[in-house]
Amino acid sequence: MTTSRCCEHCEAPMPITARRHARFCRPACRAAAHRAARTIPAELTSRPRWVRRTSRKVPLTVGGSTASSTDPSTWSRYSDAAGSTTGCGLGFVLDGDGLVCLDLDHCLDADGELAGWARNILDAARDTWAEVSVSGDGLHLWGYGELPHGRRITVDGGGSVELYGDGRYIAVTGRTFGGTPQRLGDLQHVIDSLL
Repeated sequence: MTTSRCCEHCEAPMPITARRHARFCRPACRAAAHRAARTIPAELTSRPRWVRRTSRKVPLTVGGSTASSTDPSTWSRYSDAAGSTTGCGLGFVLDGDGLVCLDLDHCLDADGELAGWARNILDAARDTWAEVSVSGDGLHLWGYGELPHGRRITVDGGGSVELYGDGRYIAVTGRTFGGTPQRLGDLQHVIDSLL
């Protein structure tokens, strides 16, 4: 499978002059991506459930084949996925082991200000890591909880939240939001209040 190459940080097309194994379009993107990678909690990086992804969020193996969110043979260790030049970035697979991700869609405005409905959720989940999504206008809250199946819900205030714990992969940016901790906390009370 051939995928067009793009910068792993800003997702701009790679310059024609870029080396074959280059992952970033310019030094500033390389520096920003390395700073972001250091913020991914060890609870995620220690699990061998990493994939690469295209700019359209199609999961890939580190070798460039299509990966599956339900086939562990297509997943890799974090170090292998982070070192790969395949695609445009990283993704983490949720496999039902108690790790969950709450995806808050379109909750950040152009200035990075958080919508009120999302602030309420983030305040309730204050003891867990949150990252800015690939789009730049959403958040991923990572933590522990039980979810029988994924759900998409609309919350008061007009927001939309997707809750995932199994059979999905989430594009990971490593761009920590605000002062959230670099650890995963218990999100069960937040999940229960949303459902």
